[in-house]
Amino acid sequence: MTDPRLAGRRVHVKVPATTANLGPGFDTLGLALAVYDELDVAVRDAPGATVVVHGVGEGEVPTDETNLVVRSIRHTFDAYGIPMPGLDLVARNVIPHGRGMGSSGAAIVAGVMAAKGLLEGIVDIDSAGLLARATELEGHPDNVAPALFGGLTIAWMAEDGPQHKRLTVHRGVSLLVCVPETSTMSTALARSLQPESVPHADAIFNVSRSALLIAALIQSPELLFASTEDRLHQNYRAAAMPETDALVQALRAKGYAAVVSGAGPSVLVLCGDPAERLAAAEVVAAASTTPWQAHMLAVDFKGATVVPNPVETVA
Repeated sequence: MTDPRLAGRRVHVKVPATTANLGPGFDTLGLALAVYDELDVAVRDAPGATVVVHGVGEGEVPTDETNLVVRSIRHTFDAYGIPMPGLDLVARNVIPHGRGMGSSGAAIVAGVMAAKGLLEGIVDIDSAGLLARATELEGHPDNVAPALFGGLTIAWMAEDGPQHKRLTVHRGVSLLVCVPETSTMSTALARSLQPESVPHADAIFNVSRSALLIAALIQSPELLFASTEDRLHQNYRAAAMPETDALVQALRAKGYAAVVSGAGPSVLVLCGDPAERLAAAEVVAAASTTPWQAHMLAVDFKGATVVPNPVETVA
């Protein structure tokens, strides 16, 4: 039975795409991107849930209670001991699926944020609660943290759950995200390609580069190329994404700070200014034999938002 306090409630949610790892910051660093999925949710009298999907995933993702967004809403309601009411959802998706831009993390965050909005005045879900619920579903916080809070995030696990620190990116940093038109990569497959242990020297190498990358992103963009070197994950995954690896190597040979975006196969280029980004895009067009869509993106600084009882109705 639907909690009478939830009757008639509606929310509108907006969640940014993300790019994680950023080269050396494996499972730790993430950036929010100014590309957004949007979601409208309305409480209904009938139990269960139905989902209408527009855009990316239309005709492909589940439209019932097995949908990841619905499962995330239910997970959040369950965490606070309140039964999920019947729901109607309309998703307008722009974030590519399986391309290393945080689509699953965005879906999870959309559900958690929708639950937060629906439960407003009934349960107060703070930032720690949002991150905890999202991480429980995602398994690691490096994508969900920037999707929730925007900007550059450092995420880590502590005894009392996932933690994060949000930082503001230097205004000179410009992002180029190169998305392949056809190939995808499963995060689970990408993780399965990594060894259980790495050489001590490689671990030290990545610690130094990760620390340097923070300085480069918030203060010294001229250090972006040196700070994006990696020995923990990209080489192990290269054989599964030959086109991605070839593009990363071609860009780095020209001096551009190119890395694999998340689990791939998209490529992220961190540039020190807009002119450098334009030049990097020209290298992509000239060097790749596989069709790539080059997106010149801004960093999202707001993170996910939820508006209870929006003016527009769900349709």
